[in-house]
Amino acid sequence: MHTGRSRIDQGATVRRLYQRNRLLDVMEQLVSFQAVIAEKASRHAGTIMPGYTHMQQAQPWVFGHYLLSFSSRLHDSFERLTQAFARVNRNPLGAVGLAGTSWPLNRRRTTQLLGFDGLIENSKLGREAFYGVDALSALSFVMADLNDLATDLHIWSSSEFGLVECDDSYCGTSSIFPQKKNPSALETIRRAAGGSVTWVTTALATFRGEGTGDQAMRELPVLDEALTTTGAMLDLFTGVMETLIVNEGRMAQSLESSWCTSSNLADLIVREHKLSFRQVHHIVARVVRDSLAAGVPPYELTGAMLDRAAVDIGGKPLGLSDEFIQTALNPRRFVETRITDGSVGPAQVAKLLGQALTDNAGDIDWLHSTRLKLDAANDELEHAVNEIVQASIHA
Repeated sequence: MHTGRSRIDQGATVRRLYQRNRLLDVMEQLVSFQAVIAEKASRHAGTIMPGYTHMQQAQPWVFGHYLLSFSSRLHDSFERLTQAFARVNRNPLGAVGLAGTSWPLNRRRTTQLLGFDGLIENSKLGREAFYGVDALSALSFVMADLNDLATDLHIWSSSEFGLVECDDSYCGTSSIFPQKKNPSALETIRRAAGGSVTWVTTALATFRGEGTGDQAMRELPVLDEALTTTGAMLDLFTGVMETLIVNEGRMAQSLESSWCTSSNLADLIVREHKLSFRQVHHIVARVVRDSLAAGVPPYELTGAMLDRAAVDIGGKPLGLSDEFIQTALNPRRFVETRITDGSVGPAQVAKLLGQALTDNAGDIDWLHSTRLKLDAANDELEHAVNEIVQASIHA
């Protein structure tokens, strides 16, 4: 076992074997989370809610469309993990300590038997662990995905929003406030994501302090921490999403008094009167401001009210009917008229859902084929070892 090899390349090999298996475990948890996201998105493909920018209501949105944005992000993160896996899954065995060996070792045979995808070609690089930074970067992206989703759900679960609610099993209680239901799981995920932003810098700082001659100790404990944390948070979040309560009634209620369809009213006025969007923007902004001051909700806005704002801004009325205005301000009508690729329109949400399921199936296939390849290599390794053992017995 030790002939033509050193502690350095043997240790590097064992670490890569271990880390590739840990990466695959995390990737399996990721595809499970993807599947849960897609299933929840399918159930809420028509659930309309307010969409937010700068924490202000901007336009009507669809909760399923929102979730599918994370399905897409998670698929990108899975691809990053496959790229990191490819760098981890290279064989350093036989590079020895630095310059290779005079013993006639067949490095390509050990690559085959250990299930590596290829060799570390330059023996000087047999001891390096920069591949770990690739893995840490990919894991950091996963944690960023989880953080953003957890942050939104955390905000939306507050009393002020009330759009979603975590199941009791993923919440905590207050020791003093009996009315409180604390979304502890979401807080745990966000807290873990905070530490993930230092993973890459910690590794690079460690390497910089060692220099290229002292890389034998590049064991990167931060990579073990990152793999453990990411896997645990994916597992936790999968449970949160499986049991998440979506308050569709509250979402609909939030839209009743919302002016988030104002941009649609402006678009329709531009088409109807051939005015510039800048002019119409000022008119609609004025009528919204006046309505808010007077306590008039959007479903009570009339053509006469809009005309007053138009006269103030442009000097002449628009003459639009009450029906025209109410149709323009209807959130469901807004959603139904979105037709561009990737939008919140029903046909586009269905298309995005189909793509999410296809991506998830492809990611699962990649994992399955990779596991089969490693299992086949392990079987071949056991067969080769048994042949050597039997030959030595009969010698």
